[in-house]
Amino acid sequence: MTLGTTLWIITVLMCGAFLGISLKVKDKAELSFSNYAIGGKTFPMYLIFFTQFATIMGVGNFVGHAGSGYSTGLSWMAFILGEQGSKIIFALFIAGFAGRFTYNTFPELLDDLITKDKVTRAMAGVLASSIMIAWVGGQGKALGNIFSVVTGVDPLPVILLFSAVFIIYTTLGGIYSVVWTDLLQGVLVLIFGVIFYVYAFKEVNFSVGEIGVRLQALGRADMWEFGISDPMKIINMIVTGTIGILVAQIYWQRCFSATDTKTAKNGMLYSGIIAILAVMLTALVGMIIFTIKQDLAPGDAMAWFMMNRIPVAVAGMVFALVLAAGMSSADSNLNSASILIVNDLIKPFKPETTDQQLVKYAKWLTAVIGVFAALGAIYASSILSLFSRAYSMAGSGLVPLLVIGLLWKEKPDAHEKGKKNSKVTPWGARVSIVAGAVLSQINALGSNKVLIALAVSAILLVVVSLATQKTNKQMEA
Repeated sequence: MTLGTTLWIITVLMCGAFLGISLKVKDKAELSFSNYAIGGKTFPMYLIFFTQFATIMGVGNFVGHAGSGYSTGLSWMAFILGEQGSKIIFALFIAGFAGRFTYNTFPELLDDLITKDKVTRAMAGVLASSIMIAWVGGQGKALGNIFSVVTGVDPLPVILLFSAVFIIYTTLGGIYSVVWTDLLQGVLVLIFGVIFYVYAFKEVNFSVGEIGVRLQALGRADMWEFGISDPMKIINMIVTGTIGILVAQIYWQRCFSATDTKTAKNGMLYSGIIAILAVMLTALVGMIIFTIKQDLAPGDAMAWFMMNRIPVAVAGMVFALVLAAGMSSADSNLNSASILIVNDLIKPFKPETTDQQLVKYAKWLTAVIGVFAALGAIYASSILSLFSRAYSMAGSGLVPLLVIGLLWKEKPDAHEKGKKNSKVTPWGARVSIVAGAVLSQINALGSNKVLIALAVSAILLVVVSLATQKTNKQMEA
């Protein structure tokens, strides 16, 4: 049996299993919008761990980071440290705090505890959803790349096929579909991931140093340099990855759905530690592939390795790993994006909307966002280009509001649900969000544009809030 045939069989079986799981949990998810969005805050540790882990280990981490390791080399570890290490930061400093609450979304928390302003909430919802939509598109693009290289088929119908499958099962069961399919997907990723890394590092006799020796022999010793000669580049890469993760709805949503604060914190911490190690190994695999064959497109490196350096049976398992990773990340982000838009753009402006209507809106939006993301996957130049722009835009606009808003308090009291205890005003938040998001996309600011955007956003947040505090108190009175 050829690898192409094996891939199709695995795809059909796994997609059928995912759809079956979703049909089983469909009725429970439809009981209320809270159930559809956060499972009624009932998920135990094993579900939180596996849904976090499976979501983190998206296909971008197996294909995109391998491609970046293939084209960039060791310096790409800086972005990985920022993007993946931020999960550990999130777990240590945010997850436990988030786990105290039952909000449906991150912007709802910002609104309730910091701004009490539905316009700011809607702006935050738009920015936060941009990260989720970019991730959904990235999964489809990566899976399409693999199928195209291995089977020779046009990636377009493959992207559309995968998009259709995860749109359907995510629509059916909401967060219940996501966490229960993630349980299966996470187990597959753990098992097949170990097998994959064993075969990959066997190419260099299980010696990381051998990679550097081979690169030097190819005249590419520069790929084995971390890039300390350009520290600002490294800082920018770390910051971009970190701020994007800190405002990613998928991680906040898991914390809100956990049974308690300890579950929220530990689920994120343990999954983040495993993920950062796995993604670094994946980037090294991309470099190993470069030492074997130097004329590949970065996005095709992993697929070529599967076809040419791994036995068919093992390659089939690795593909199951990639498929599971892609599906888990896609469904999580798709669900998060639809919940964001319903909860933060529709619900605040239509308070009379019933729970059942909110669930219907979420289902329709899941389909619409899925189609939009699929189109993004088709036209994006690379997998990770889909992510970095959304990371910088949302992070630059929202991280200053999150950090300053929670720390700059009216009273030393702890934050309580339903009580605003922040000196940030609605206009301060609005101006800060717009400035941070816009400045992060202006190339004329140079390579430090994200750092500049964060600084300006933070300064404007404080200055405008101070200038409008009296007006804001008069309006509240």
